Amino acid sequence: MSSSNPSTTGGPSASNPTAVPLTPYASTTAGTSAASDKLLMVRSVDLLKSKDGQNRLEHHTDAYFSDKLIVRRGQTFQMWVEFSRPFNPKSDKLQLQLKLDPIFSSNPGIRISVPLVDVLEDGRWEMKIVEQKDKRVRLVVNTLPTASIGRYRVTVESFSPRGRLLFPCTPNDIYMLFNPWCEDDPVFLDNEEERKEYVLNSMGRIYYGTEQQIGARTWNFAQFEQDVLEACLFLLERGQVAMTEWRDPVIVSRMVSALVNTNDDRGVLMGNWSDSFEGGTSPTAWSGSGDILRQYYKSSGKPVKFGQCWVFAGVTASVLRCLGIPTRCVTNFSSAHDTDLSLSTDIYLDEKLELIKDETSDSVWNFHVWNESWMTRPDLPAGNGGWQVVDATPQELSQGSYRCGPTPVSAVRNGQVDLKFDTPFVFAEVNSDRIYWQKKPDGSFSQVHVEKNSIGQHISTKAVGSDTRMDITHLYKYPEGSEEERIAVETASRFGSKPTLYLLPTDNDVSIEIVMDGAGPRIGEDAKLSIVLKNTSSKQRTASLLYEVMVMYYTGVLKDTVKKDRIPVDLKPQETKTIPWTLQYKEYMNHLVDQGALMLTVTGRVSQTKQILATQFTFRLRTPNLIIKPLEDAVVGKELTVQITFQNPLSQVLKNVLFLIEGLGMQSIRKIEHGDVEKLAKVTLMEKFVPTVSGSQKLLASMDCRLLTQVHGFADIVVKPE
Repeated sequence: MSSSNPSTTGGPSASNPTAVPLTPYASTTAGTSAASDKLLMVRSVDLLKSKDGQNRLEHHTDAYFSDKLIVRRGQTFQMWVEFSRPFNPKSDKLQLQLKLDPIFSSNPGIRISVPLVDVLEDGRWEMKIVEQKDKRVRLVVNTLPTASIGRYRVTVESFSPRGRLLFPCTPNDIYMLFNPWCEDDPVFLDNEEERKEYVLNSMGRIYYGTEQQIGARTWNFAQFEQDVLEACLFLLERGQVAMTEWRDPVIVSRMVSALVNTNDDRGVLMGNWSDSFEGGTSPTAWSGSGDILRQYYKSSGKPVKFGQCWVFAGVTASVLRCLGIPTRCVTNFSSAHDTDLSLSTDIYLDEKLELIKDETSDSVWNFHVWNESWMTRPDLPAGNGGWQVVDATPQELSQGSYRCGPTPVSAVRNGQVDLKFDTPFVFAEVNSDRIYWQKKPDGSFSQVHVEKNSIGQHISTKAVGSDTRMDITHLYKYPEGSEEERIAVETASRFGSKPTLYLLPTDNDVSIEIVMDGAGPRIGEDAKLSIVLKNTSSKQRTASLLYEVMVMYYTGVLKDTVKKDRIPVDLKPQETKTIPWTLQYKEYMNHLVDQGALMLTVTGRVSQTKQILATQFTFRLRTPNLIIKPLEDAVVGKELTVQITFQNPLSQVLKNVLFLIEGLGMQSIRKIEHGDVEKLAKVTLMEKFVPTVSGSQKLLASMDCRLLTQVHGFADIVVKPE
């Protein structure tokens, strides 16, 4: 609770030297009782910041040691304001000023004004009064899901006919974090058990050893401990990135991957892979991140000695979880370090097959630990959201700094190494071929042996809700030696520094595309597409196509595989072949998420020429429209009955169906909580309106439930004058 009794003299009050009132709009006589009676002075502000209070509990921040108000963006929070007299909504006004200012740097800050409104709208900084008791009002404040994270200073600004006053709430700042519980936040994770694991769990497991002898150690992420949140925000300031960029988890995670090591900035941990750790702590002695971050923070940014990959990963997970980005530690066994961007692990031998040590700069680590963070990737093609590799261990420069990621795991799996950030390096870590080269008498090298399945083994992370190890190798690559895995390797190699490593196709005379008829399939029905192949050569071509269809969030994050299979293809010379492709409703009905989007991927190789065929096609299952029909003429002042009809297209019950109606001159949205709608059932609503304005109007309606979204309709209605 912060209290004050500001005056209108333009200086701080005696009781609270931080209160800085401004000159009133209307002139007043400072110090007179009349002025004091009429001015709306803020006496105190209660941010309701207790750990067991509504704000902290609803925002899942009750575990933080701090006694500050810690909230997650995209959610409302509440606060009380006490005035010198009762608030009069007719003549008084109120506004919050939020300031995100750097504490340790000269970067420009952010200013946000939060106005007082009657009705809160999504996507706006707003607040409304929800309770008034004598001289106190309770406010609900709406925050943006795209707000920059950080520590905001709060000032209450009061307006009355006599003037305007400012009430700084210092030291009662508000800490704003990313929000995995908010669907509009790019870090949204739709599984509560995963949120508990990857955001709220402070104890983890980090795996080490070899692929035959996997060990595990418990790590205390300590993201809620004393001074850790402050240390994380202090660290962000060292990144010299504008605070406007602190809203983007892609930029924040990339910045953290650079700042956790000290190689080219004032980061946290100094790497040490020698045998001597004099003057610091051996990396194997650390068991958690709390002491490391506190040491760094309390020494004003002096590097902590020493770290190796699991320590870098543990600290990175702590920072990102603390800031609200879902993050986990991942261990890759037989992890390659590709130094020449060849996308292969190259081993050079002399004419006697002895290792040429000076020539061999690539290496294979027994194990390497990095992080994965969950976020959308609007900067990349659809399908690349979800888990992203973020690696703070300093290995290679990325755009001039020792950092790595965020790298989409899905791009690594498919060999799409042209996508940012650092996809070639991560691909080589998990799926490069180990190629042996022998020196010839003329000084050149020839390829003598290839190991195709030795790199990237038993990629591991802690399972959700238990201490067991979960193998996630399949997320990074297809089964070793499979056609899909070989295609990914060869696709990636074309972007490497040695693009001629693999046999290129002798011809590229077969084309492939996916075609959809008309507006596309409807939800609740079978989805039918066509795969069209064209052979432009004068010879026969054969191929085996692999297709995989996955459900996808509208943000581009892929979820589950719904169906996959192979299709043998035989093409005659100059033949165009259309292959019907069907996904039955029963196959996808239990997999759909939000807007019913799916991605179909088709790959294959032409047997005769080794040409790789690959294409992706994203499509949406169309939802039904609401049918809106006025049953009589619309006349100003006369009751109008409108019929709204909805047909459930699914053979599933829709739970908790909500209809929303707006338009036709209405001042607010009308909500109708209908309850459940049986499978394939038809719903008819009869709603009555009294038009108040003549002319051409629109009436809009939408239906919302968890299983079916994007259902809406409208009607053009001409309202006649009385």
